[in-house]
Amino acid sequence: MKAVVVNAPMDFEIKDVPVPQCDEQGLIIKVLACGLCGSDLRTLRSGHRKVKLPWIIGHEISGMVEQTGRTYSGEFKEGDMLSVAPLVFCGKCEFCLEQRYELCENYLEIAQAWPGGFAEYMAVPAEALKLGTIRAVPENLDPAVAAIAEPISSCIHAQEKGGVAKGDTVVVIGTGPIGCTHVELARANGAKRIIAADISESRLRFCGAFEPDHLINAAEADLVEEVKRLTDGRGAEVVITANPVPSTQVEAVEMAKKAGRILIFGGLPADNCRPAIDMNLVHYNALHIIGTTIFAPRHHEMAIKLLAEGKIRGEKLISHKFDLSRFREGAMMALEGKVLKAVFLP
Repeated sequence: MKAVVVNAPMDFEIKDVPVPQCDEQGLIIKVLACGLCGSDLRTLRSGHRKVKLPWIIGHEISGMVEQTGRTYSGEFKEGDMLSVAPLVFCGKCEFCLEQRYELCENYLEIAQAWPGGFAEYMAVPAEALKLGTIRAVPENLDPAVAAIAEPISSCIHAQEKGGVAKGDTVVVIGTGPIGCTHVELARANGAKRIIAADISESRLRFCGAFEPDHLINAAEADLVEEVKRLTDGRGAEVVITANPVPSTQVEAVEMAKKAGRILIFGGLPADNCRPAIDMNLVHYNALHIIGTTIFAPRHHEMAIKLLAEGKIRGEKLISHKFDLSRFREGAMMALEGKVLKAVFLP
């Protein structure tokens, strides 16, 4: 079969590799679509501590069940279309035992512990079927849209923790695919006003398709002052930092309304992860700073439902579709910031 193999940082190619064997209690899927994620771009650019190269990456996957294992007795059958998110929970740590799977201390991921989805076929291990994030999807859902349920799941988890609700003013700092997803989801959650900001004109143009109430180029305006102006000096109920820039977390605290919620969604570089936040603002304004990461199975189920109902317009999030044979072209465009979300079709 054809697969994208990452040999070393910035050394990746389409290669002929063996079709994977099916676990006795697992599945083989024919990959229908695989999305390119920001973490994939980091792996292409500089490797990943959990990925031993050479390796097949790709963890935003949809596919059709091609084969079931000899002793498989689960709910899926040949011909079923699945949305395959990568998380596989341990089921043994205190958080899994409390069904707080998003805090699992020992989770593994498809495309790290097992080969991923930038290939014509992929093996789904038994572990992922028992304690993973895999769901059947409606036949009328575009496979490319079904593939990107994974990043949407993380956004759903974040906004759930932040209590985004009817009447809120929500600021999203960063308008890449995650920021645009937060704009869509905030609207679905009933936000009264959505303000999106970035320093990139091209990303702001992409975000315009999601119709936030205000778009701010933070390279040309003081973002905190603009948010205060738009909210009559009160600030925003919710601020989401959908980017890896420490200064935006400082600004988020400064633009939040009293008792506001700040969702720290984007991780920071390891060597620059201690922004100089004014903790007196946190203290005297009774702010809530909320960190979130990954998601639980129920968030993935919610993502598929919202996509199927059109409450999140997945087709708008996907700016480019490429045949898998054009992986290098699509990946280089993404690395250069020329796409919002690229999905590859084997």
